[in-house]
Amino acid sequence: MHILSKQSSKRKFFHALWYLFKGYWNSEEKWKARGLLGVVILLNFAAVYLLVRINDWYNVFYNALQQYAYDSFWPLVGEFTGLAFLYILIAVYAIYLRQMLQIKWRVWMTDRYLGKWMANQNYYRLQVLKSDTDNPDQRISEDINQFVSLSLQLLVGFLKELTTLGAFSVVLWQLSGVLTVPVGSQEFVIYGYMFWFSLIYSVIGTGLAHLVGRKLIRLDFDQQRYEADFRFNMMRVRENSESIAFYRGEAPEKKGFHERFAQVVQNFWQLMRRTKLLNFYVNGYGQLAIIVPLVLAAPRYFGGAMALGGLMQTVSAFGRVQDALSYFVNSYDTIAQLAAVVHRLDGFTQHMEEVAQVESGVAHEEGASSELALEDLAVELPDGRMLLRACTVTLPQGSHVLITGASGCGKSTLLRTLAGIWPYGKGRVELPQRSRVLFLPQRPYLPLGSLRNALAYPQTTAGTDERLRDALEAVGLSKLTKELDRIDDWSRILSLGEQQRLAFARVLLVSPQWLFLDEATSALDEPREQELYALLRSRLPEMSIISVGHRSTLFAQHEDELHLAGDGTWQMKPIPQA
Repeated sequence: MHILSKQSSKRKFFHALWYLFKGYWNSEEKWKARGLLGVVILLNFAAVYLLVRINDWYNVFYNALQQYAYDSFWPLVGEFTGLAFLYILIAVYAIYLRQMLQIKWRVWMTDRYLGKWMANQNYYRLQVLKSDTDNPDQRISEDINQFVSLSLQLLVGFLKELTTLGAFSVVLWQLSGVLTVPVGSQEFVIYGYMFWFSLIYSVIGTGLAHLVGRKLIRLDFDQQRYEADFRFNMMRVRENSESIAFYRGEAPEKKGFHERFAQVVQNFWQLMRRTKLLNFYVNGYGQLAIIVPLVLAAPRYFGGAMALGGLMQTVSAFGRVQDALSYFVNSYDTIAQLAAVVHRLDGFTQHMEEVAQVESGVAHEEGASSELALEDLAVELPDGRMLLRACTVTLPQGSHVLITGASGCGKSTLLRTLAGIWPYGKGRVELPQRSRVLFLPQRPYLPLGSLRNALAYPQTTAGTDERLRDALEAVGLSKLTKELDRIDDWSRILSLGEQQRLAFARVLLVSPQWLFLDEATSALDEPREQELYALLRSRLPEMSIISVGHRSTLFAQHEDELHLAGDGTWQMKPIPQA
């Protein structure tokens, strides 16, 4: 069972690797990508050819040194200079073009993942349905970059080493000659013995490297997760600095920092120890490969069958073959990083696909009438607990409805259902065709950038400066009329009450036909709340308003009450007007 589990895990990994890898190469940019990759590969092949020429140069040069042929010295130095210059030029452009391909691939993957993450409110659904999806921002910003970089590095490196192996194996086979091994009364003849020794040495070395370094994959995966959790915790403190300061919550926050950072440090120590063992092995493996070809070629050199140039050429060729065969040994740490990145991206991809396939039982339709109709609407929690059952209500254009009930009864969840972002429920919601709808949460979202952009959100533009200033003055934020182009973190600068007033300014700019407010005036005093509702009535008299709130003063601003009991029952009744 354990062997089958390992095989299944490997198949899953390679399937995930292929799924992530193939997308770009089969995309609309495939021919440009394949062409650029082909050029990179050709440049690496050219570099291998020059290495073979330099290897041949070793033979001629060291033979000239052995024969004290001074007349040949400078011409040979000139030949090496030309070969080295060409090699440097090709190597530089091979890396440059590979980096060009890397950024193009990363742009494509980032656009694709951002599209999936933002489509159908998947960024929100991941939080609701997949609480174990950690740090999606890191998956998109860092993991995609690492996947592209490591994949290209390993792919191009593998093809280059494969070419090197093919070219220098022929050279090494020819230089090795024949080794006669006496065993008793028999003699065994081994052709190309240095090539066979290099092959056996590398196979054994690769197997041992896997045994030593395989735990690095999981450690690299955990390290990225712990680092992201630590960074996210600090971001949370920055975003909620005022609340923490009021609570004097420095001690528990510092404790949280230390606990998360302790995980980072503890895992890093394990990573260090495992990397130390791998480095001991890799460096020992590499140093041993330096002396081995000299020992193997020494009998032929001292026997007079090989000159100094042949010896140096043999050592160089053995080193090239050894490096090519040892590619996976030398790249094991890179492979471990790639495996960890593939696991993280695969998990993120699967989670997005899973939440995208979750279909809501609530049908959202556009009707020919000007009414908002809820037909047999049911809303429930993920655990199956019913918040609202069989709700059938029709609200004409211009309705002012207050949704009430105890905390936790499902008021905000009902608004999420009406917005189409809550998947748990059934029934039908019908809005007038092509009607403008706007939802205001309790804490408005203010994007980073200028006040103009924050005010226009979710639109990209909200009209002239005069219109923006008029909206700010109408909600009592005239002090901000000269700050429209100031770029800052406005959620930090403005108080929650000011943010809620700015959200009402958005209403004036968007002019929706249906407005849904989820305790959108909770941070305002009662007179200001009354002023804002009166402002909406005067500026947008035909707009329908559906509010969620606890304040008794809100009853005066609405005509009907939808009361939720929390056990699925509900009651719709008119509000007596004073």
